[in-house]
Amino acid sequence: MQATGVIKLGGGESVAVAMSGGVDSSVVAAILKKQGYAVRGLFMAFGQPDLSAQIERVEQVAAKLAVKLDVIDVEDVFRAKVLDYFSAAYLAGRTPNPCVVCNPNIKFGRLLTAAQELGVELMATGHYARLDQSGQGVRLLKGLDPKKDQSYFLHRLGQEQLASLLFPLGGYTKEHVRELAAEFGIAGVHGSESQDVCFLQGTTVAAFIEEHVPTPADGEIVRGDGTVLGHHHGIHRYTIGQRRGLGIPDATPYYVVELDAANNRVVVGKDEELWRDSLSLNKVTWLSGASPALPTRLMVKIRYSHAGAPATIEAAEEGGLVVRFETPQRAVAPGQFAVFYDDDEVVGGGEIVG
Repeated sequence: MQATGVIKLGGGESVAVAMSGGVDSSVVAAILKKQGYAVRGLFMAFGQPDLSAQIERVEQVAAKLAVKLDVIDVEDVFRAKVLDYFSAAYLAGRTPNPCVVCNPNIKFGRLLTAAQELGVELMATGHYARLDQSGQGVRLLKGLDPKKDQSYFLHRLGQEQLASLLFPLGGYTKEHVRELAAEFGIAGVHGSESQDVCFLQGTTVAAFIEEHVPTPADGEIVRGDGTVLGHHHGIHRYTIGQRRGLGIPDATPYYVVELDAANNRVVVGKDEELWRDSLSLNKVTWLSGASPALPTRLMVKIRYSHAGAPATIEAAEEGGLVVRFETPQRAVAPGQFAVFYDDDEVVGGGEIVG
């Protein structure tokens, strides 16, 4: 593994590892120590409900690996950039992706800055993604394990951030990482798997939002023509494509097809109403720092779990982009992110607005 632009401390190349106490970040720290790096652990404290227990667990891992650990307080910026965004999006009828927003602003923003302030220019995380620095600029590639690839969540990172990062797990499978944890003697020290939305541990989206912000009044569940079929207890409880919890019996299922925040309505329809052949994007970013010539044809993922579909990406007259799929795609949700791929390479992406 090659590292460039590294400050040398104590005779070895230094790297800060974002440590959560989970198996992935713990193995990253162990791998880098074995490779001869001077490893420093950073724990991101954002006001987790079980913060003390998490810090204690990370301290145990750090002690096992003989790694100095620093706890970095990011609670204020995390609340402003992630929690407020998360709640506001649901209340506006959108389906947010807090990990996509956290990565450029917090994990590879504030935390990376903290590492640099400590005199360490490189930071490593347990993301399953790869970086290619062999050409001009840094290319972000999918992780080799298709079941764990996390490149989708990293598509808003800039070249300066990418140049300061290491993703040691990008070439591993999850099974191999677990084997490495056993080999390094930390299989019984690290904690359980972290979930996608780290701040929702022990709660639900609805409960979290209702605890933190005033929520709208109950409203109507309607068909596209306005026919009232039922009532809801807040549009923040729903997302596009949702079937469960509607309470509308029929010969074939109803699904949420639209969230009308202006009128506090949940619009439902049948499965055929969920399919779209195009979508609109704003807040577009490109990994290289510049847009390719448009129109262009790329693979597009409309959410993390989406397999991706071929599409033509065009500039929109009113700004932003239009994505036109070769075949219709199901349950396009405003607020989620469409991410563009050229084979294994992440090219860019944007927020779905319609």
